[in-house]
Amino acid sequence: MSLPPGFLDELRNRLPLSQVVGRKVIWDQRKSNRAKGDFWAPCPFHHEKSASFHVDDRKGFYYCFGCHAKGDAVGFVKETENVGFMEAVEILAREAGMVMPARDPQAAQKADRRTELVRVMEEAVKWFRLQLSTQAGAGARDYLARRRLAPAALERFEIGFAPDSRQALFQALTGRGIAPDLIVDAGLCIRPEDGGTPYDRFRGRIIFPIRDARGRAISLGGRAMDPNARAKYLNGPETELFDKGRNLYNLGPAREACGKGKPLIVAEGYVDVIALVEAGFTGAVAPLGTAITEDQLKLMWRIADEPIIALDGDAAGLRAGLRLVDLALPLLEAGKALRFAILPGGQDPDELIKAEGRDAMERVLAGAKPMVDLLWSRETEGKVFDSPERKAALDKTLREALKKIADPSIRAHYGEDIKRLRDDLFGLSRGGQAPRWTMPRSDGPRSEGPRSEGPNSFRPRSPGTGPRGAKPPALPLSATRASLLASAGSEAVAEQLRETMIMAILCAHPALVAEFETQIERLRLSGPGFSTLRDTMLMQAHQPPEALAEALARENPEVLETLMSHPHVRSAPPVLRRDDGDFARMCLAEELAKLQAARAVRAETEEAVEALEGLADEGVTWRISQATKAFHRAGKSKLEDTGDLGEDRAAMSDFLQSLLDKHGGG
Repeated sequence: MSLPPGFLDELRNRLPLSQVVGRKVIWDQRKSNRAKGDFWAPCPFHHEKSASFHVDDRKGFYYCFGCHAKGDAVGFVKETENVGFMEAVEILAREAGMVMPARDPQAAQKADRRTELVRVMEEAVKWFRLQLSTQAGAGARDYLARRRLAPAALERFEIGFAPDSRQALFQALTGRGIAPDLIVDAGLCIRPEDGGTPYDRFRGRIIFPIRDARGRAISLGGRAMDPNARAKYLNGPETELFDKGRNLYNLGPAREACGKGKPLIVAEGYVDVIALVEAGFTGAVAPLGTAITEDQLKLMWRIADEPIIALDGDAAGLRAGLRLVDLALPLLEAGKALRFAILPGGQDPDELIKAEGRDAMERVLAGAKPMVDLLWSRETEGKVFDSPERKAALDKTLREALKKIADPSIRAHYGEDIKRLRDDLFGLSRGGQAPRWTMPRSDGPRSEGPRSEGPNSFRPRSPGTGPRGAKPPALPLSATRASLLASAGSEAVAEQLRETMIMAILCAHPALVAEFETQIERLRLSGPGFSTLRDTMLMQAHQPPEALAEALARENPEVLETLMSHPHVRSAPPVLRRDDGDFARMCLAEELAKLQAARAVRAETEEAVEALEGLADEGVTWRISQATKAFHRAGKSKLEDTGDLGEDRAAMSDFLQSLLDKHGGG
C-alpha cells in the first residue's frame, strides 16, 4: 500500500519526535534546550551513561554520536518496536489521531473479507478455550497436566480443546449468526463433496491458536488425543488468512522479545515453544508442521541476524538441520547467519527443560555451532579418508557445497574455515605435530614411522613442512618485493595525506559537511586530532556554515591551525578558495572515493594473499579482480595525482594484476 503525498509530513508535524523518543529515554535536563527543540539523552540503542543521543525536534531527526544510529520518528518506532515500515506508520498515526488512508476498492473489499475471517477465527478460539474447562475436556486437562503445562501457560497461549463431535463447532458458530461459507473459508470446517452440511475439521484434539505478527488469529493447530490417530498434529489448511510457509508459531511475542535483546530460538513444535517461553526464552518460534521454508528463513532474519536452530537430538532432527543448511547457503548475506544447538540424548527442548531445568537449555544454546560446522560434520562424520582419492572426493563435495553461496566474500570466508578444518583432519595444521612418514628406500631398510592407530592415522607430511610438521615462514612473492606492500607504511602515509586534504576542504567549506555527512561519519581517521574535529563537524552539521566554522575554530583551535599549515594543504590553494564551492565539492568527493577504494583494496589484497597460501578458488580470484576494478575506477580522476601517490597506485595495480595472472583470475 502506498501513502498519499504529504501524509508522512503531516504525521511528523502532528507528532514531535521528542514525544515519540521520550517514551524510551530520560532526557538530560542540563544538556537539553527544550525551547530550541534540542534534546539529549543516553542512547536507547546501546548501553551508555553519557548523553550522546541527540534529537533535533525542529528537523525531526535523531543521531547518536556513540553508535551512529540515526533516523526519524518512523525509523525510531521500527527499531525500538521491531516492526515493519507500515506497522510503524500505523502506530504513529493512531497516536497522532490520524486515519490511515483508504485503499483502492478491490483492496478494501479484500481487507473487509479478511477482517470477517479473523472475527470467525477469534470466535472459534474462544469456543475451544471454553470446551477445555467442560466435562468433555477432562481428558485433555489430564494430558496437559502430565505434560506439566501450568495454568498460566494455558492462558498465555490460549490453549483449548475440540470435542470428538462431528458438528459441535459448526453448530456453535452458526448459532451465533456466522455464515457457513465463512466458517468453511476460515478452514474450521470441511464441506462434503456431495454438498451436504459442513463438519468440523478438528475433533478430539488439543487446540493451539496460530496468530500472525500483529496478533490476529489466522489458523489452528491440533494435537490428537487418540494415540492411533492418523496424524499426531494437524494444522489448518491454506486460506486467505493462513499461508503456513510464510508464518511462524508465536511470531508476534517472539519478535517483540527479540527487539529487546532476546535470542531468536527456532524449535520444532508448539509444546517446545511453550516450554522455552515458560523457561524464560521468550524469543522462541516454530515452523507450522513442515520443514522450514525460504520465506520462513527470510522472516527469521528480519527478526534476528543470527537465529539459533534448536534441533532435536534424534536422527530426524539432524536431517532437518542438514536440509536447512542446503536451503540457507544460497541465501546467506553479510551479517545474516544461523547457529545450530543440537540437544543431547535425542531429547527435544520440552524434555530437556523438564528433565534438567533451564540451565541445561541455556548451556545447549550457549554452545550453538555455526553453520559451517554442521556442513563439515555432514561430509566427514563416520567417513575414512585414508587415500588421496577419498580426500579428493571430500574436496570436490565441499567445493560443490560452497558454490551454492552467492556472496563471494562469505564464500571465501567459508573456504578459509573449511581449509582450517581440513588441515586439522589431515594433520596439516600450522604448528601441529603431524606424524612423520617417509617412502621406503630401494637401496636400504625403510625408515620407520609411528604405528598405525586407526583409519586416519596415516598422515603424510605436507610439502615444505619442517621436522615437526610446521610450515616455514612464507617467502614474499616476487611481485610484492618492489611494490607498495613491501615498503613499510607508505600506503598509510598516502592515506593520511588524503585524510588531511579531506579535513582541510571541510574546514574551508563547512557547507559541505551536511552534504557529505554520511561519508564523514563512516570515515576512519588516523590523523592527529582529526576524530575530535570530525565530532565537532557532525554535532554542528546542520547549523549555518558560519556557525559551524566558528565552532571548529573555538573548540579545536590547535588542531585546525596544524591542519591548515600542513605543507600538503598549503600547496593546494585553489581547493581552499572560499568562493569556489563546486570545485571543492568535486575534490572532496574524489578524495573520499579514492581513500575508500585504497583502504578496501588493501584489506581485500591482504586477505586474498593469505587465502592463496591454501587452495585458491573462484571466491579468492573474484575478490582480487573486484579489488583491481575498484582501484582502477578510483584512479580515473579529473584531477590526476602526481608524485608518490601516483607511483603507489601503479605499484599496487601491478601487484594485483600479478596475483590474477598467477591464479587464473579474469
